[in-house]
Amino acid sequence: MATITYLEAISMGMREEMRRDPNVFLIGEDIGVYGGAFKVTKGFIEEFGADRVMDTPISEAGIIGVCVGSALMGLRPVAEMQFADFISCGFNQLVNQAAKIHYRWREAVPMVVRCPSGGGVHGGPFHSQNPEAWFFHVPGLKIVSPSTPYDAKGLIKSAIRDNNPVLFFEHKFLYRRIKGEVPEDDYIVPIGKGDIKREGKDMTVVAYSSAVHWALEAAEQIEKEDGVSVEVLDMRSILPYDKELILQSVKKTNRVIVAHEATLTGGVGGDVSAFITENAFEHLDAPVRRLAAIDTPVPYSPPLEAHFLPNKDKMLKVMRELAAY
Repeated sequence: MATITYLEAISMGMREEMRRDPNVFLIGEDIGVYGGAFKVTKGFIEEFGADRVMDTPISEAGIIGVCVGSALMGLRPVAEMQFADFISCGFNQLVNQAAKIHYRWREAVPMVVRCPSGGGVHGGPFHSQNPEAWFFHVPGLKIVSPSTPYDAKGLIKSAIRDNNPVLFFEHKFLYRRIKGEVPEDDYIVPIGKGDIKREGKDMTVVAYSSAVHWALEAAEQIEKEDGVSVEVLDMRSILPYDKELILQSVKKTNRVIVAHEATLTGGVGGDVSAFITENAFEHLDAPVRRLAAIDTPVPYSPPLEAHFLPNKDKMLKVMRELAAY
């Protein structure tokens, strides 16, 4: 086991898959000679060469288009969107081509699009979004969003091996702030399986990515101060998500908060909330609560961004309201 950062775990997983399978290659802006905007691919071009670590022009549509074509020819491309926000420039290639090819032709499209996402780094409205909900509505795509180094390595390896297009949302704020023990040998985290990060009996928080961390912090505080036992369920996979695990937890605790950093309206939390209400209504002792960002673009100003984003204190407030219901 090695204690490494979230960023290093992603890098380790990709390096292992490139060594294991010569069909895996990386493509994106500044990922080669420069080592990536966040240095996730630092040193890769020296080990694997420019044929497998490909620097591109600034064209997300071109990058994703190349991935679709090469995946159809038997390769396994891993594209980096320098910031997740820029994936909108390649939306058509991803949503109308990659996502639909298997349905139309029964052909595999094994490609990964890495999406550095999220706020808390004062990046402003074009470099801080969490756009996973744009793709949550698209059959044919898979979406994962790990919160820990262990899950980040295991999920990037699963994504690369998957025969479907996978969007891999990696949170920029977590890159160097979160560390954890990660096996140095081969393992995967299955896509579609959640994980209980903290056992509890009084309420459940269903979360993913950064939301898992402020849920865990608030859970510790409310148990210490109020004696409320909170279970934290990390979705890890957004599409498909682990419906069975969610129902098991909700039926045990009878109260639930669904949390994510992305804006509230039209977010993943709305679907999860509806699923719980439709399938576990008789087990609920209170309405399902959601916690998410305010419905505005992400502010650049640090105080405004702090007001915009969910956090531990906002989570703690919702937990206390739910416990008192």
